[in-house]
Amino acid sequence: MTTDTTTSSYWLNWRVTLCSIWILASMVFASFLISKYEGPKNWKQGSREDGQEHAAMLYDDEVWRPCFKGMHPVWLLAFRVVAFVVLLALLIITAAVDGDSIFYYYTQWTFTLITVYFGLGSLLSMYGCYQYHNQVGGSRIDNGDFDAENGTYAENSNVAKCSGPNAEHHVRQTAGFWGYIFQIIFQMNAGAVMLTDCIFWFIIVPFLAIKDYHLNFLIINMHTVNAVFLFGDTAMNSLRFPWFRIAYFFLWTAIYVIFQWIVHACVSLWWPYPFLDLSSPFSPIWYSSVALMHIPCYGIFALIMKLKHYLLSKWFPHTYRCAK
Repeated sequence: MTTDTTTSSYWLNWRVTLCSIWILASMVFASFLISKYEGPKNWKQGSREDGQEHAAMLYDDEVWRPCFKGMHPVWLLAFRVVAFVVLLALLIITAAVDGDSIFYYYTQWTFTLITVYFGLGSLLSMYGCYQYHNQVGGSRIDNGDFDAENGTYAENSNVAKCSGPNAEHHVRQTAGFWGYIFQIIFQMNAGAVMLTDCIFWFIIVPFLAIKDYHLNFLIINMHTVNAVFLFGDTAMNSLRFPWFRIAYFFLWTAIYVIFQWIVHACVSLWWPYPFLDLSSPFSPIWYSSVALMHIPCYGIFALIMKLKHYLLSKWFPHTYRCAK
């Protein structure tokens, strides 16, 4: 029987108060990280302190250029377009099947976010392909090695020059607004996809199997293709992975929980996930446990990024170029 979530007794108790503290604390912590580490002012300060470039810096070409020298940006563009089309098609089919409940689940929220990521990534890659062929008055930059110290591309340890009579050094530009939005969405997806798929495959599926629950094609695909496409893009792109942007992952989940609370406070209906039900005396433990799961889920993807840098730089020492 569904608990009436619109009554005052459901919300005015110690369980909701404690869960509210968990949510508020995570949002305050996330806001602190963003204010301390995000933004050009903090990046410049960090660079001055340790003498190295801040990990959160993002160059304009890093959002569209593959991490392999000699690999044309059109390949990354093609991958992102295919991923966007497939994800959008699955999202539309899910909306047609589930109707208004499509945004009732965290899975659909995350699936929509990764669809937006590949949609925006496709546009940025189109822009990048245009830039690749039209740099410095139409002359083409040699696809040389990346020099991390001075932010330029170099060939045989010398700064690469443009061809033509008016050749000059190609200085990399920092990314604009949409480039940083793209980077942030990438890191939000990193944590959200890992959290969604881990909970589904290692917690929900075994439990549902006991209940003799039959998984359908859409459910399986929504918890598979999201990770496949994200890992594929990660293997090819040149994006960085500064740790502090776990803050956006925290905020993403907190906003989803607050959305669920508002909906249930207005309408009495079932919870999409049992551990969100605040009527259980164990709800504070569930909420704190899920909150703590964000750290290993984000950490797993951070390890994947480190493994990528280690393996690709070892296997392709002369062609791999990606800032760590």
